[in-house]
Amino acid sequence: MKVLLIGGGGREHALGWKIAQSPVLSKLYLAPGSPGLNHIGEALTIAEGDVSALVQFSQDNHVDLVVIGPEAQLAAGLGDALREAGVACFGPDKAAAKLETSKSFMKEVCAASDAPTAAYGKFTQSAEAKAFLREQNAPYVIKADGLAAGKGVVIAESLSDADAAVDEMLDGQFGEASAAIVIEEFMRGEEASFFAITDGERILPMIAAQDHKRAFDGDKGPNTGGMGAYSPAPVFTNTVYERTMRTIIEPVVAEMAQRGTPFQGVLYAGLMIEDEQPRLVEFNVRFGDPECQIMMRLLKSDFLPVLYAAATNSLSGHKLDWSQDAAALVVMANDGYPGAYKKGSEIKGVDAANEVEGVVAFHAGTKQSDGALLANGGRVLNVTATGPTIRDAIRRAYTGVEKIDWPQGFYRRDIGWRALEKTSETS
Repeated sequence: MKVLLIGGGGREHALGWKIAQSPVLSKLYLAPGSPGLNHIGEALTIAEGDVSALVQFSQDNHVDLVVIGPEAQLAAGLGDALREAGVACFGPDKAAAKLETSKSFMKEVCAASDAPTAAYGKFTQSAEAKAFLREQNAPYVIKADGLAAGKGVVIAESLSDADAAVDEMLDGQFGEASAAIVIEEFMRGEEASFFAITDGERILPMIAAQDHKRAFDGDKGPNTGGMGAYSPAPVFTNTVYERTMRTIIEPVVAEMAQRGTPFQGVLYAGLMIEDEQPRLVEFNVRFGDPECQIMMRLLKSDFLPVLYAAATNSLSGHKLDWSQDAAALVVMANDGYPGAYKKGSEIKGVDAANEVEGVVAFHAGTKQSDGALLANGGRVLNVTATGPTIRDAIRRAYTGVEKIDWPQGFYRRDIGWRALEKTSETS
């Protein structure tokens, strides 16, 4: 089977790493690829956002399946264009991708399917938004309605800060993404991420993970795309799993099909869990990053046939086999991230990290130049590890991190602290 993988971050490295293990794979194309991926596939010179060129290449080279990693390409309609050209695609079309690209649409779907989520209001005028704020209790949650690269959320402790966030967003802080905003009830509890693959009708559950959004130890500092992750997530009990499937995943998939926009791909539910009751924070319509890397390390099954089945409405009969091990991931980021940072510093020792038992380092933002590996992004490396327990996996991940020589990078030293606390409580 010929596969074209779209995207070049850590998520895509993990997906490519797993796809490359499939005995049914005959050729892996990459757009754009990465230093971590390029030795297992053929990197193309086509930009990941060039829809027409990607479609043409897929047709000319008889690509059997296109796997789309980033949400931007899904929002741009790459899935629609591929399907119209007769090319199988893992990832939803533009209409179904609205579950991520429009927070107000997601809320409408939740209301129609009785999926539990926070109460909300949608606004395009600041006066109305501020009046609504005064009917709520602190803290206040203000979100850009559209895609804002993971930065379009403000949790304000005071009304003055909330008012300022409203003004900034509606004044164009995130461009078209914040032409409308959503203000919603603050939900308390513990967050977790749950994933399920669907072909539009049938659903194949995956596993849950937890990540760390804040930049610094102790969950301090600005929000990021994620500084680490681990699985299993102790808060995601069997009861939470059953309730998540019954009250959120299944009814939403059914509602999307009923609307004539069936969802094909992976549905990522960001959850807030309190007293084993899950409520939906948001949907993403692609694999989470860094959670995907964790899942690929724990997945024992051949993943390629499942991706193809989801893309071709033939998921019935497929199942996924998971390792009983735990997995952890530590993000190594560029100094200054998530703010301004410099590119081009040299990284050494990745091969040494990969020699540590249970460790695989995925490339999230690197480039190769004259034989040297250079930092080329904010989140640069994802050092993953598996082990018999979460404590073992975390220890191995940090052993891998310590093998890497990169003075211009930083990382959190407390990844998995929630899980370790719960482990200590039960031991």
